[in-house]
Amino acid sequence: MLDVKRLELLLRVVETGSITAAAAELMFSPSAVSQQLRRLEAEVGQPLLQRHARGMIPTDAGHVLANHARTVLRQLAAAESDLAEIAGLRRGRLDLGTFPTVGSSFLPLALSRFRKEYPAIQLHVHSAREEQLVEMLESGTVGVSLLWDYEWSRIQGSRFALTSLFQDPTVLIVGADHRLARRRQVSMADLQEEDWIIRSQGHPVIEVLERSCRAEGFTPRISFYANDYQEAQAMVSVGLGIALAPRCAVVNKHPGVRILSLGESAPARRILAAHRHDRVRAPAEVAFLRTLIASARDYAPA
Repeated sequence: MLDVKRLELLLRVVETGSITAAAAELMFSPSAVSQQLRRLEAEVGQPLLQRHARGMIPTDAGHVLANHARTVLRQLAAAESDLAEIAGLRRGRLDLGTFPTVGSSFLPLALSRFRKEYPAIQLHVHSAREEQLVEMLESGTVGVSLLWDYEWSRIQGSRFALTSLFQDPTVLIVGADHRLARRRQVSMADLQEEDWIIRSQGHPVIEVLERSCRAEGFTPRISFYANDYQEAQAMVSVGLGIALAPRCAVVNKHPGVRILSLGESAPARRILAAHRHDRVRAPAEVAFLRTLIASARDYAPA
């Protein structure tokens, strides 16, 4: 039986008139294309191409085989399309859960990638606090949700099927004219005399600050309670204090602040994709998880 990939190579050479052009189009090296075409000629037992002043032209056998290749490849593409339709990747709806800091940084990259590959899937994104996202997962309102955790409060794998996507480090926000603003990295030990701006209403970053300060032997002095990270950055910019934040939360940085690394002196959070163990997963959900994983490998916030 003739090899389909070699038939495709022959067809592209016939249509482009050049081994080099066909190789570039199919992302092969010209030498690899030439080698595969020699094998194809050995399989059929006669020459398929001949060199011409303007490139490569097919022999009579090459013409016949290229025409058959065109039909075979068209039918295979139709088969793949039909299977994708059956699998649900050309239609349907996908409900996703997310939370604001990742919804405004990492997730749009994954959504853009997914929509280019599966444009007919209707995406519905639900942004909420973690406890609400857990409820939506449990009730089936969303099939996949982004979640986060820290090392001292891990989400249990017995509760959901979890895929770890990336580590989101804790960073320091200082004003542009702060004494440390020109440094790229500091340690929590350098910050004992600072005033702190923190999130209000028992936000998890408060525990990050308290644990990090306690490890260095001091208690943080709080100067302001902010409702969100935008407000925290604004207050930092006018010198009211400094603040901690997950890196994803400050991708959209206030012009009056600087973002500094804390290295390992402050804990990172883990960004996860979660779904219910007992859920029958739609093909679109499986495909989106693959997209999340691929996007996470490429994600490197500035």
